[in-house]
Amino acid sequence: MSILTEISTTSLVLLAILAFATFTQLIYYWLVFVRLAFYKRSVANVSDRGKPPGVSIVMSARDEYHHLVKNLPALLAQDYPDFEVVVVNHTSSDETASLLKELAPFHPNLKVVNIEQELNFFKGKKFPLSIGIKSAKNDLLLLTDADCKPASNQWIKHVVQHYDTKTEVVLGYGPYDKQKGLLNLLIRYETFIVAMQYLSYALAGIPYMGVGRNLSYRKSLFIKNKGFTSHYRISSGDDDLFINKVANRRNTTIEIYPESFVYSEPKTTFTGYFRQKRRHLTTGKYYKAKFKWLLGLFSFTQTLFWVMFILLLSLNIQPILVLSLFLLKLTTNLIIQKKVASRLGEPHLLLFSLAIEPVYVILIPAITLLSSINQPKAWK
Repeated sequence: MSILTEISTTSLVLLAILAFATFTQLIYYWLVFVRLAFYKRSVANVSDRGKPPGVSIVMSARDEYHHLVKNLPALLAQDYPDFEVVVVNHTSSDETASLLKELAPFHPNLKVVNIEQELNFFKGKKFPLSIGIKSAKNDLLLLTDADCKPASNQWIKHVVQHYDTKTEVVLGYGPYDKQKGLLNLLIRYETFIVAMQYLSYALAGIPYMGVGRNLSYRKSLFIKNKGFTSHYRISSGDDDLFINKVANRRNTTIEIYPESFVYSEPKTTFTGYFRQKRRHLTTGKYYKAKFKWLLGLFSFTQTLFWVMFILLLSLNIQPILVLSLFLLKLTTNLIIQKKVASRLGEPHLLLFSLAIEPVYVILIPAITLLSSINQPKAWK
């Protein structure tokens, strides 16, 4: 009581705000993110299935010649008895069409769908992706992008193992290639944090998104829910908005075995990164209300923690108490993130997480604000 009586009302309020932010963050970590940290991978019993189910890998490609040259062979070389790769060539002006035409005779499981006329009233890649999905011959779909490459030829096997009579959605992890520089570190850290959230929420029975780089669901689920029609006017969202609509605790699971990861090339300029983030952030406002609230509270208290921590230290208000709360949050972050980072093959990010987090919590709200002022252009 003697300590509290010596603190001014303003200081007490600021300390209370810091405490609220700290303990809210701890709740997220110990009730939600801990599920991924200590997740024990389980798969459906495939021994009684007989013949493995057919799988269709679907992607949309527009002027992606150089990416397809590097990545398409890895898709076609998957070690799985029954699969096809459906590539929708969406009005490409480069050598994409020629490449696909050359490869087709040597790969009977390559299906090429050409869209030669641009339909301006459709935004983004949802229309070509829908065409690819409807052209797929199998019910089990694996979605990816032209600039993505599976970590191994066992990608299909690991994902398919999760399908049983109830499973309709399998969420995977799509990290970015490790390169030099601060931007690459920021991109990979953000990807790691986002994955920690959506995979943990799925394990908690409240799935809200997936990433189109590594995502699987049933074609019948897509058809039953009329595909992307409810959000065609939004350029992004072919992955997160669709999953936000159709996924639930009964029909969704995750796959995080390292051989199932799908790597993609990160942006190499801050301008390119900002444009990509602006496009992605436009979809958040269309999430279901409960997810907007849950995700918003986490982001808000994360930012609030750093603002109050820096403010209280700069004002020299109860530094021991402030540092104690900081160490409490830091310890929790290190314990949970270390386990998650190990599972997602990103242990090196742990060393930089403390330094990057303050930058991240300022950068994302800034990009969000810019996105609300200037709407990003459609996918190209």
